[in-house]
Amino acid sequence: MNVLLIQPEGVDLYATLLKSETSREVLRFYQPDRLAYGVRVRTASLGSALALVSELRWYIQRYVEEVLFEPEEGIFYSSALARQIYERDVRPAPPWKFRCLYRISGDHMIDTIWLDEGAAPEASSDRMEPEDTVLEVWCAEDEYPEG
Repeated sequence: MNVLLIQPEGVDLYATLLKSETSREVLRFYQPDRLAYGVRVRTASLGSALALVSELRWYIQRYVEEVLFEPEEGIFYSSALARQIYERDVRPAPPWKFRCLYRISGDHMIDTIWLDEGAAPEASSDRMEPEDTVLEVWCAEDEYPEG
């Protein structure tokens, strides 16, 4: 399980976390990876990923635009969906109805593209640039916009 912390524009999240003694202490058993747009931290399970996010809450509120959970390569859960899965409220399986794309350009997220049920991510390619990083994110039903 990976935790992906996406930084806002103008923040070097990796450097920010390593500058602080408190966050270094929290991350001491992990080897965070620096990404162009944030930080990835590998954890053993969803429970440990949620615990890590809880411990980093102060930094997340100030220096993180979005927190995602990656149970397997290429599949990302929003924080709300991850919490529902942990609490056994939902059991997502493909094809998941509530999805969006996070469009990341360079070092920060620039757009959220909501997908209609059954729509392929490629159907939104006209809203992206070839150099963008695009993450498909599965969301909780209450996060999904109506209409």
